[in-house]
Amino acid sequence: MLRLVLPKGSLEAATLELFAAADLAVRRSSEVDYRAGIDDPRISEVRVLRPQEIPVYVAEGTFDLGITGRDWIEETGAKVHSLGELRYSKATDQPIRVVLAVHGESPVQRVEDLPAGVRVSTEYPRLTEAWLAERGVRADVRLSYGATEAKVPEIADAVVEITETGRALRAAGLRIVSVLLESYTEVVANPLAVADPVKAHAMSQLMTLLQGALEARGKVLVKLNVAEADLQAVIAVLPSMRSPTVSKLFGEDGGYAIETVVPKSAINTLIPELKDRGASDILELPLSKIVQ
Repeated sequence: MLRLVLPKGSLEAATLELFAAADLAVRRSSEVDYRAGIDDPRISEVRVLRPQEIPVYVAEGTFDLGITGRDWIEETGAKVHSLGELRYSKATDQPIRVVLAVHGESPVQRVEDLPAGVRVSTEYPRLTEAWLAERGVRADVRLSYGATEAKVPEIADAVVEITETGRALRAAGLRIVSVLLESYTEVVANPLAVADPVKAHAMSQLMTLLQGALEARGKVLVKLNVAEADLQAVIAVLPSMRSPTVSKLFGEDGGYAIETVVPKSAINTLIPELKDRGASDILELPLSKIVQ
């Protein structure tokens, strides 16, 4: 039913990991195979292509559905329908930033400091030209095919490049002047496919699985028992998505079972605290999905 295209390159491993967690494991004959499959009746075809191309192919109808970054949607100007963000990237769950950077010793402190005719190297010429023009900067924007940060200061005066942490730019001796765009990974769809009720419903179901897998990351289910006398003391330290589930233990006078979802990062201090407050039979269980 749905023709799906997934990103190759820096987002590839993180995307395949998310699909596996969503029980939509991608099958390929090898890591370099551009054709793939997913054992799901809603997905008829899977390709793995560069994220730069995905918005255009989806807009043209070559694929019904694709995963790419907001940066490439803006750069290509493709007319696609966004089904929503998937908040993951190459190394973190933070957005990538498209930034303007200059050499660390450059006198430029603000965008307005850029001189007329400034040489700007970037993989985002369309986005860069429009952004600079809006700020009254006349620039010589040059398309870069990689190693963009290495072109300052001899080949270019500034670069527009992506970064998650800024570490690579700092290592190249560059300093960020301004942020053009924050970009999360997005699921985009062909507008005609979205207008098809059957395809739209299938897309919605796939988004439920993917977002549920992301929501479960970094969280665990905690289950425990507690006597009635200690119930309030235990409840007081339990985080939860809404409120903990509390039920009376069968056949026990004054005993309760509690379960709740908590951040994995807090579990090392939470479990000893629960025990100190009278909890027993404490279980920590991994989560695959949280669907709200």
